[in-house]
Amino acid sequence: MADDWHVLIEEDTRETRRAEGAELKLHRWALVATHPVDGGRERALAVAEDAALHYLPAVLARHARSGDVPARRAFLAADGSWLVWVGQRHRECHLRVTAARLVHVREESTAPPKSLKEKLRTALDGPEPFPAPWEPPG
Repeated sequence: MADDWHVLIEEDTRETRRAEGAELKLHRWALVATHPVDGGRERALAVAEDAALHYLPAVLARHARSGDVPARRAFLAADGSWLVWVGQRHRECHLRVTAARLVHVREESTAPPKSLKEKLRTALDGPEPFPAPWEPPG
């Protein structure tokens, strides 16, 4: 895992909610794709640039007709990530494309199921306390 590079694609998703006669447009970034890249950092940066210039979000792809080419503005940030605006007709999307090195992986592990005795004890005593929140060392 010493030189395991990936290209990450995030989309700015918008959800519209209505509350008490007001319309709220809520935005959040969501990771939509991760692509492993062979060849190190330079190759990952080149693949990230290609993704920034050619990736088409699903929202636009669903409504595209044959021959449509969406408008695109791609900005290269100082940290090496790409911020991209893509628009077609009345739809628009925002993307963030980043080359990143995978440095840590941990698989999920689950606790064994509780016995009937433990379930009854939990019902009488209450739930177990949550683990302490993370704090910086020192």
